[in-house]
Amino acid sequence: MDLLKLLALDDEDLRVISTYAQDAVLKIGDLNYIAASRQFVVPMYRFAWEKEASLARPQPERRNSVLHFDRVLSARLSGIARDKRDDVLSLLAVTYTPTDPPAGHIDLVFAGGGTIRLGVECVEARLADLGGAWGASSRPVHRD
Repeated sequence: MDLLKLLALDDEDLRVISTYAQDAVLKIGDLNYIAASRQFVVPMYRFAWEKEASLARPQPERRNSVLHFDRVLSARLSGIARDKRDDVLSLLAVTYTPTDPPAGHIDLVFAGGGTIRLGVECVEARLADLGGAWGASSRPVHRD
């Protein structure tokens, strides 16, 4: 199995990570902001867009992955009920907005209107598959 490992150090790199992480699902209770080490960790089940279904691989797949941010100064949730730990979020995009470059905001945008805004010193993110993969029950569909 090919394990995905990506590093983002700027906006362009982060757009690549956003593409690979699109439609990942995660539980609210798994989100972890570690203020002492300035890290934000997002364990997720990533839809493997790079493994398109084909005759050799008739079923799309999901992978056990983690999205990890360093140099995080703050984390704010909007439209996400932190007390509903078992609720599932579906990630739509990861974006960066500079405020005082290289510092800025990284937004994790979820279906249904939820957002996590990270105040960061700079863009430093990693997306890595952890090993587990299984057939997805369906392929995510987005309305135009």
